[in-house]
Amino acid sequence: MEKHPMTPQGYDRLRDELRRLKQEERPRVIVAIATAREHGDISENAEYHAAKDQQGMIEARIKELEAKISRAEVIDPKRVSGDRIQFGAEVTVLDEETEKEATYLIVGADEGDIQGGRLSYSSPLARALMGKTVGQSVEINTPSGPRNYEVTKVRYG
Repeated sequence: MEKHPMTPQGYDRLRDELRRLKQEERPRVIVAIATAREHGDISENAEYHAAKDQQGMIEARIKELEAKISRAEVIDPKRVSGDRIQFGAEVTVLDEETEKEATYLIVGADEGDIQGGRLSYSSPLARALMGKTVGQSVEINTPSGPRNYEVTKVRYG
């Protein structure tokens, strides 16, 4: 089974969502189904069908979260070090065309939030940066054409 890296915070978010679904959402929808059944004929009962649909979505998400948690390899960026970019690195890159710098933390696939400075390790930019050191450049193909970035800083922890 292939492991998927994630930060402790990302792992905790998945675990918290799973707990909420199992302990709060699942029981709530079971009550909604029982209440809708009490209204009589379920073949034309919109409340019943809506609750059953919601139950299906909750159960699917529970299975998805359980699978992700079982494959998780929790890596604490505070325990990683070095001068090469790897999972957990905080990387500052310079866009060689616009001269703008951006800093990203390389995180798990489910944790990416480009606006929040969290770059999924599976994104094209992160994949290109892996293994690079300060001073090296990478070229990324984007829909608007190739972009070049220079690594200006790598930090862990």
